[in-house]
Amino acid sequence: MPDQLIFGIEVLLNGLMAGVLYALVALGFVLIYKASGIFNYAQGVMALFAALTLVGIMEGQVPFAHLINTIFGTEIHHFGWHVPAVLAILFTMVVMVLLSWIINRFIFKYLVNQEPIMLFMATIGIAYFLEGFGDMMWGSNIKKLDVGLPQGGSFWIEENTQWMGLGNENFYGFFLDQLDLVATVVAIILVIVLIVFAQYTKQGRAMRAVADDHQAALSVGISLNFIWVMVWSLAGFVALVAGIMWGAKSGVQFSLSLIALKALPVLMLGGFTSIPGAIVGGLIIGVGEKLFEFIMSSKSIAGELFGFTIGATENWFAYVLALLFLVFRPQGLFGEKIIERV
Repeated sequence: MPDQLIFGIEVLLNGLMAGVLYALVALGFVLIYKASGIFNYAQGVMALFAALTLVGIMEGQVPFAHLINTIFGTEIHHFGWHVPAVLAILFTMVVMVLLSWIINRFIFKYLVNQEPIMLFMATIGIAYFLEGFGDMMWGSNIKKLDVGLPQGGSFWIEENTQWMGLGNENFYGFFLDQLDLVATVVAIILVIVLIVFAQYTKQGRAMRAVADDHQAALSVGISLNFIWVMVWSLAGFVALVAGIMWGAKSGVQFSLSLIALKALPVLMLGGFTSIPGAIVGGLIIGVGEKLFEFIMSSKSIAGELFGFTIGATENWFAYVLALLFLVFRPQGLFGEKIIERV
């Protein structure tokens, strides 16, 4: 089998894995938008804050240690214990639920039935506040997140895919990261659970009713405060899952909050109101950017046939693809087409 075809298949598979990680972030956006019509700019920072909190709890780090040491002249940084990963994840989930309650109690409670732009601006404020608060609480240094997830290439897959090279001496089997495979399984389970919740539970139907009309939902006895706390808690859980996967993959650092920007093209492709659309959009973006970069590299078609290459295509390919979708199908592949009668 030709080298280019083999490497192309490997790039395709790795693109699917990368797309799943993008989709995990996009799911949080979809949940909040589906329930309240709010585009939550803070979703990426929530993933960062969840990952920072998880690492801090696991390592027994003293919150606000730098601030305490500066004020009192102490040198206290750790409690002296380590918390098991499973228990730390549960504690972090409690923190994210508490954060959701605070956001609703002190911010969105006073913005009921306001213009969407007001709600969007509120999420921008939340994003910058959480980023600064997380820095002050846990410090800005890069942290390693180890919750026991397997990492590195899967030797089993490499050994059992060597035959696909059909005797090609340059092919040693497909390289697929074990963490990406775990993320794929987690994402599939998460999507199934969220779809069942949104479609077949009383709370899920109430969530959709709130998104359609706040006042109408209130008039039929739906508690807006409860729904918003529930939805932000779900988004916080999704942010925690995304933070674990991305943090384990690249370390917990403040650039982690920028993954929200990569979720925007995913939402534009899949639709802002579709949970399955977030997964499909993520897969399209992940595969598209990886294959496009491979095609435009010196080892592939562009380099050999046309004699030129284009670098760093992963930085802009997703946004160009999203722009095309905005022109021809602005609601996305699975989004609902909104028709306003005047």
